Amino acid sequence: MADNKKSKDPKSDKPEKKGPPPMPMRGLVISFLMMAVFLTVLHLFSSSQKTTNEIEFTDFLNMVKGGRIAKVEIANDGAGNHYVTGESKDLNAAGATQFRTDIILTEDLMKMLEDNGVQVKVKRPKTMLVSVLANVVPFILIFGIIYFLFIRQMKNAGRGAMSFGKSRAKLLTQDKNKITFKDVAGVDEAKEELQEIVDFLKDPKQFQKLGGKMPKGVLLSGSPGTGKTLLAKAVAGEADVPFFTISGSDFVEMFVGIGASRVRDMFEQGKKNAPCIIFIDEIDAVGRSRFSGIGGGHDEREQTLNALLVEMDGFDTQEGIIIVAATNRPDVLDPALLRPGRFDRQVVVDLPTLEGREHILNIHSRNVRLSDQVELKKTARGTPGFSGADLANLVNEAALLASRRGAEYVEQTDMEEARDKVMWGRERRSHVLDAEEKKLTAYHEAGHAVAMYHTPECEPIHKVTIIPRGRALGATMSLPEKDRYTESKTRLEATLVSLMGGRAAEALIFNNITTGAHNDIERATLIARAMVCEYGMSTLLGPQNLGSHSKPIFMGQGMSGTDSFSEGTLEKIDQEVQRILTEAYNTTMKILTDNKEKLVTLSELLIEREALDFADVDAIMKTGKLPEGFVPVAEAEAVAAPEKQDSDGESA
Repeated sequence: MADNKKSKDPKSDKPEKKGPPPMPMRGLVISFLMMAVFLTVLHLFSSSQKTTNEIEFTDFLNMVKGGRIAKVEIANDGAGNHYVTGESKDLNAAGATQFRTDIILTEDLMKMLEDNGVQVKVKRPKTMLVSVLANVVPFILIFGIIYFLFIRQMKNAGRGAMSFGKSRAKLLTQDKNKITFKDVAGVDEAKEELQEIVDFLKDPKQFQKLGGKMPKGVLLSGSPGTGKTLLAKAVAGEADVPFFTISGSDFVEMFVGIGASRVRDMFEQGKKNAPCIIFIDEIDAVGRSRFSGIGGGHDEREQTLNALLVEMDGFDTQEGIIIVAATNRPDVLDPALLRPGRFDRQVVVDLPTLEGREHILNIHSRNVRLSDQVELKKTARGTPGFSGADLANLVNEAALLASRRGAEYVEQTDMEEARDKVMWGRERRSHVLDAEEKKLTAYHEAGHAVAMYHTPECEPIHKVTIIPRGRALGATMSLPEKDRYTESKTRLEATLVSLMGGRAAEALIFNNITTGAHNDIERATLIARAMVCEYGMSTLLGPQNLGSHSKPIFMGQGMSGTDSFSEGTLEKIDQEVQRILTEAYNTTMKILTDNKEKLVTLSELLIEREALDFADVDAIMKTGKLPEGFVPVAEAEAVAAPEKQDSDGESA
């Protein structure tokens, strides 16, 4: 059906460009009336300023002979006629009287003027062109001013207030959109789904011969930065059909009914250019659930949503228009919008996998001069949970870091520093730690490293640092070998052991604890509670989902007010969470106690170098010795202390 319509309308592939709407006739009449009034007032004002009196030629001769004229000006009106203007010496209440009279220029008249001492000034006659310009140019200037002040203003109003109901959807053309599926990586399944849409639009007969129908809508949902809008741009680049794009917020205005009118106008444009694709970005701005909940409804948004529902699948629905929408909040969309027939496909654009992250890094580093030593796969391993936007920012930050230090190529160190900067923030070199805090931080991070190293289920250690970065005074970073989509009970317990390493090291070495383990304890508590309440990993409570007893209230959901379990169950939950955390802490303390010498050695080396990689940690854990030529800080202070005492004693 779409193919037949396309053949009947040869202009559908190339829609004609529409200029600004013509100016309303009423506005044109008003502007001309205003111009006429303005010119009339100007003429009356200029006429009121004239005080020249028309006199007879005989009176003029008598005034000359009587010596009542001091000077005159003889001019030509351009048609061969001469006239005289001047001032008489007769004063009245208004001052000197001006006069004008037509004359016949003769030698006798000139001689009479000379004999009576009249000063004569001859004005050069105007040419026809000068006369025309002198009369026409003021009108052109006045009309130009009125045009720019009034007519253009009304035209802008015609595009605004006069046409609020017009759709703001923009038509993308091939010369404006250069992005294709080759520029998108890490979302292979979503690309396949959208590639079918493009293929259907290019050759619908291939799918219709078996009775298949064109899908009406595709909803792209996923976390921010995963590439939903980029996928839509790639569809526009691949499809050889008109592609309209609009944001969900463009439908909602301060005037009632504007959103619904724009929806209808958008689909009218789509019908004229069918088959076509309409992309609605951030559709949650207009497609929120119509259930009012606690805060009441929003009639304007609901009217817009109702219009969208009817246009997508109503009585007057026509095939050939495919809606592609993107949102990162699919949970708030109205159920009627998500049903088949409106959005036939819901594509989840997930965070990229390890292989996908490597491909994304390759795409974003095309125009970046990378060194031969750069391993993008290693960078991809160290960025679990990164979205495509995060990886693009990482490559850009690495290029900026290399440029800042004047390098010709981006090195692997720049990539790692950029990754750390994106994840935790920039190094705070100005945040100077004193010797006591630096030592405490070193033992804290060394405790994490030792606990992780001796717990096989933990991810391999990548780097340990005590350089303040972001809000953290130090960090122990791991490098996952692969992406994990499920977690076992053993791995969760190993994670708890690694999180307790900092607190256990503080208690073991300093016999004191600090607030530095605040974030570790918070994360450990969340994991332990999830193991008990959500994952069913408690031996006491068994495999049951107890949920959370502090559900958020949103749009009328979660308003039950009572939990589905008793106070006794709540007490058992608290007991199990406490037991899991206590066992993890005891396990960590045992590991650190058995490896106390290695903990001290690792901390001394960390104080000296501030950052260690896996090779340094592995060497100390295997040999228990420091690198050759390294003097521990404690020994250096012990050597310096007696010398200081002796010098103090001698001075005393």
